[in-house]
Amino acid sequence: MSARRLRAALAALAMTLLLAVGCGATEPEAPPGPRPVPQDWDLTFRDEFDGSGLDTDRWATCYDWNEDGCTNSGNDEEQWYLPGQVSVGDGHLSLNAERRSTRGSDDKTYPWRSGMISTGRDDWYGEPRHVFTYGYFEASIKIPAQEGMFPAFWMMPASKFTPPELDIMEFFERTDRVMMYAHWRSPEGDQRARGSYGPVPFPERHHVFGMLWAPDEVSWYVDGVRRFRVTEPERIPHVPMEVLINLAVGVPQSPPRSVNSAEMTVDWVRVWQK
Repeated sequence: MSARRLRAALAALAMTLLLAVGCGATEPEAPPGPRPVPQDWDLTFRDEFDGSGLDTDRWATCYDWNEDGCTNSGNDEEQWYLPGQVSVGDGHLSLNAERRSTRGSDDKTYPWRSGMISTGRDDWYGEPRHVFTYGYFEASIKIPAQEGMFPAFWMMPASKFTPPELDIMEFFERTDRVMMYAHWRSPEGDQRARGSYGPVPFPERHHVFGMLWAPDEVSWYVDGVRRFRVTEPERIPHVPMEVLINLAVGVPQSPPRSVNSAEMTVDWVRVWQK
C-alpha cells in the first residue's frame, strides 16, 4: 500500500472512531457467567412470569402474620403490602410502591403501600406453598432508582421464626451497592455476616442475583460471579426455608417528599436442587 493510501485509510479509521464516540457507542454488556450449579442438580422450581397474572399456586402476596395485607414491623417499614401492588405482564413481575395512606388490619396507618411475593403461607395456620433445604437460587431483578426504597430477595425459615435468615440481595441507603447477609443465632445472641459488591449502576437494567446454599457453604453471586462466601458451620442453616421478594419502603430512612412511587421488576425466579 502506498503512503498516500495508508494515510487515507488511517484518516477514515479515525473518523469512524470519532463518530462512534460522538454517538455514545459503548462496549456490549458482558453476558452473565455460568451458573454454579452442580451437574447432578435439577431445576425444581421456576417462574418465568409469562402469563397475565400471578400464579397463586406458587406465590403468596403477604407474610402470614397479618390479615388482608401485611407489613414487617420488626424493621419499622413504612409500607402495608397489598395484593393489588403485585402484577404480571409483558414477561415480568412488577412490585409497585405507592405513596398512599393505607389503614392496615393491625389498626395502624401506613404512608405507603407496596407489593411482595413469598412461597410461604396465606395465613399463620396454613402450609407453605414451597420450602427448600439447600439449592441454588437465582432471580433476574431490576431495582428501583428512587431513594428510600428497600428491595430484597431473601429466605426465611418455614418455622416462621428468624434467625436463621439468608439475604440473597438487599439494597438500602444506596442503589449502587448490593448487600448480602447470613443471620444466625449463637450463645451470645443474634449474629450476622455481611458481604457487599459495588459500585454498579444496578437500577439501569436487570441483574442476576444468585446464592448457592449447601451443607458446608453459602456463596452469593452477582451476574454469575461469586462475591461473598461463608463456610463456618455455625453460619450455615440446615432448616427448610421459604423464598421471598419484596419492595419495602423507609429503611433506613423515609423517601424524600419528591418521591411518590417506585417499581421493582423480576424477569424470572429459578431454583436448582439435588
